[in-house]
Amino acid sequence: MIDPFGRRISYLRVSVTDRCDFRCTYCMAEDMTFLPKRDLLSLEELDRLTTVFVEKGVRKLRLTGGEPLVRKNIMHLVRQISRHLKSGALDELTITTNGSQLAKHAAELADCGVKRINVSIDTLDPAKFRAITRWGNVEQVMAGLDAAQAAGLKIKLNAVALKNFNDQEIPDLMRWAHGRGMDLTVIETMPMGEIDADRTDQYLPLSQLRSDLEQRFTLNDIPYKTGGPARYVEVAETGGRLGFITPMTHNFCESCNRVRLTCTGTLYMCLGQEDAADLRTPMRASEGNELLAQAIDEAITRKPKGHDFIIDRTTRRPAVSRHMSVTGG
Repeated sequence: MIDPFGRRISYLRVSVTDRCDFRCTYCMAEDMTFLPKRDLLSLEELDRLTTVFVEKGVRKLRLTGGEPLVRKNIMHLVRQISRHLKSGALDELTITTNGSQLAKHAAELADCGVKRINVSIDTLDPAKFRAITRWGNVEQVMAGLDAAQAAGLKIKLNAVALKNFNDQEIPDLMRWAHGRGMDLTVIETMPMGEIDADRTDQYLPLSQLRSDLEQRFTLNDIPYKTGGPARYVEVAETGGRLGFITPMTHNFCESCNRVRLTCTGTLYMCLGQEDAADLRTPMRASEGNELLAQAIDEAITRKPKGHDFIIDRTTRRPAVSRHMSVTGG
C-alpha cells in the first residue's frame, strides 16, 4: 500500500474498544457516552480485517483502545492475530495499555509472541495519579509493570507532559524508568475531543521541556526508531532512551506509515484529520474480501500529507471532534 506521497503503509493501529477503566482528564470527559455493543465489530471481524491488512503489506500491528485489555475475550483476538507472527507475515504485534489489567494478562501476551508494550503513566505520585486518571490506582499499574517484566516484555512508558501538573516530575520519572530498564516517551497533549479541562492551560511545548532537561542532563540525539513518531535521545547520565512525540511543535507527518482502524470498522488515514473510510459495510457485504480490499485501496489514496493540530486559544475547541479513545492515539 503506497499513499499519494510515496509513503509505504506498513503499520496498522487497531482500537479494539472505545471503553476504558480510567478517565484521564486530558483524554476523556468523566461522564463519557461509549458506543453501544451492537455497533462494535466482533472479535472475528477484527481478526478478518487485520488479516486483510497483513495480506496487503502491514508488517506491524498495534492494539489500542480506550483500554484494549478491558475488551471481553481480548486475548482470544491476540492469539488469533499471533498466527501471522508465526507465519512470518507480521514482524511485530504490540499493545498500548494503561497497565491496569497487565498483572492478569502479561504472561499470556508474552506467550502469544508480544515482545514489547507501551504503558501510559503520567505520574508516580499516588494522589496525583488518582487525580489525573480520576479512577486509577498507581499500585495496580505497578503490579502490572512487575508482571510484564517478569514475563520478559520490554516496556516503554508514555507520559503526557502537562504544564503545572507533571512537568517538574519528568526528570524523576525518567530516572525511575531508566533504572528499571524501561524507555520513556513524553507526548504533547493533543486537541482531540471535548473534555472537562482546558487544554490551553495544560499545553506544554516539548521544545521547552527538552530545554529544561538539558540544563540537568546530556541528551544525545540517536537514530533509534520503533516505527512510531517518537524522536529519541540517549541520556548520558542514566544510559536510557528518552523519546519526544511532538504533534504540536514539530509534526512527524513526513515519514508517517500508519493508518488507524476503530472498533466499528472505520479507517482513519490520519489521526489529526476527520476524513475516514467505512470498512464494515464492504466487509459484511460478501463472504470474500474483494470489496474490502478495494475499499482499503481507495482509502489509502486519500491519506493526507499531514495533520493540522492547533491549540485554539480563541474558541478553546478541539481541533478534532472525536476523542483520542476512539482511534487509540
